[in-house]
Amino acid sequence: MTMTDLSLTKQDADKLFQRKRLIGFGIPAVIFAYLFYIFFAFDIAGLAGRANLDNAVTLASDSWSHKVHVTRDNRSGEISYAVEGERKGRYPEGQRPDWVSGDEVITINLGSGYTVRYLPENRTEIEVPGFPLIKVEAKGRSLTSNLPEDVPEWISASNRRIGITTPEGRITLTGARTEVFNYFPGWELFWFTLDSPYHGQSLGTILFGTRLDPDRGNIEGAVSDWWNNKMWRHKDVAWAIGETILMAFLGTMGAAILALPLAFLAAKRFSPLMLLRAGTRRVFDFVRGVDALIWTVVLARAFGPGPLTGTLAILITDTGTFGKIFSEALENVDQKQIEGVSSTGAKPLQRYRFGVIPQVVPVLLAQILYFLESNTRSATIIGAITGGGIGLMLTQAIQTQKDWEEVAYYIVLIVVMVMFMDWFSGWLRGKLIGRKD
Repeated sequence: MTMTDLSLTKQDADKLFQRKRLIGFGIPAVIFAYLFYIFFAFDIAGLAGRANLDNAVTLASDSWSHKVHVTRDNRSGEISYAVEGERKGRYPEGQRPDWVSGDEVITINLGSGYTVRYLPENRTEIEVPGFPLIKVEAKGRSLTSNLPEDVPEWISASNRRIGITTPEGRITLTGARTEVFNYFPGWELFWFTLDSPYHGQSLGTILFGTRLDPDRGNIEGAVSDWWNNKMWRHKDVAWAIGETILMAFLGTMGAAILALPLAFLAAKRFSPLMLLRAGTRRVFDFVRGVDALIWTVVLARAFGPGPLTGTLAILITDTGTFGKIFSEALENVDQKQIEGVSSTGAKPLQRYRFGVIPQVVPVLLAQILYFLESNTRSATIIGAITGGGIGLMLTQAIQTQKDWEEVAYYIVLIVVMVMFMDWFSGWLRGKLIGRKD
C-alpha cells in the first residue's frame, strides 16, 4: 500500500469518526430541541399553574367512597336523605341515617366535632372546631350569614351560594336548598338498594336464615334484587359488555372473511394482472388509512348510533389491515407444497384449499386473534361515540361528574374484560395453532 493509499484511508477514517461524533451529539440535540419545543407548544408551565390538586383528590376519593346527602328544600321545608343524592337511593319513608337526629331541629353529626343543624325558617348553624359558629339564613334567592369578608380557603362565600369543605364532609347552601354531604368508604348499595329486604343482611342470613320475603326464597330474591339493582344497573352493565364484545367479534371476523379472498387478488403470485393487484392494494390502503373512529362518525350519519355502526367501522378498517397482512403471507408460501397438490390433478380451487390455506392458517389465526383482543379495547371507545356498549355507560358516568365510583366500576370491568379476552385469545390460539415449548 502506497503512502497515497494510506493518506486516503486515513481521510476516510477521519470522516467516519467525524460522522459518528456528529450523530452521537446530533441525535440527543434534536431530541432535546424537540422536548424544548413541546414544553412551550403545550404550555407545560401554564398547565402546572392551572392544575387543581384539590379536584384531583376529590375525584380520587369519590372513586372508592360514597356520600349520603341530607337535603332541605328551602321552599317546601321537606328534608330528604339519599345515597349520592339520587332518587333511586333515597331512604324509605320514616327512615334516615343514624347520625341524623331531631324533629323540630335536625342535627347532623358529621363526626370529630363537625355538626350541622337545620333550624326553622330556613336557618342553618354549622359548628366547625376552632372556628366561630357559622349562621346562615336563606331568604328567597339570597343568603345572609355572619361570615367575615376574609374567609379561609376552605370556605367559598357569596350572597347566592356558600360552600364549606371540611375533613368530615361538605356543606352547600343556596337560596333554593341546603345540602350536607357525608362521605363513607365503599360502594354503597352495590349489592342491594335500600328498599330491598336483603339490604344490610349478612350472607349467612340470606343463605341459611329464615325467609326475608314471604313471596320469594332468599337466594332467588337476593339474586333477582342484585341483578335488577337500580343504582348500579348490573343487568344493563352485563348487556353493555356483551355488546362491546359482540362489536369486536363481528367486526374482526367479518373483516377476516372479506380480506381473505381479496388478499389473493393483491398477492403477486396468485394475481398476475398488475392493474388488479395495484387497485386491490390501494383499496386496502384507503380503508385502513382512515381510522376506525372516523369511520364511526361517517357511518353514524348513515345508520344512526348503535352497535351496528361500531361493528361496521371495525370491519372496514380491519379489512384493509388484514388484506395487507394476508397478502404478504400468501407471497411467502412454499411453492413445493402447491406443486405436490397439483401433481394429483387438483383444480385451481383445490390447490388453494389444500396447498395454500394450510400454510397460511397459523399466521392468519394468530393475527385474527390478536386483533380480536385489540378490538375489544377499541370497541369501548367506538361504543362511546356510536351509543353502544360499556363505552357509552362510561361516558355518561364521566359526564355527570357526580358518581365517580361508577366510573371506577366501569373502568375495572373494562380492564377485566380486556384481561379475559387476552387470556381467551391466547388459550384459543394454543388450541388451534399449538404451542412451542
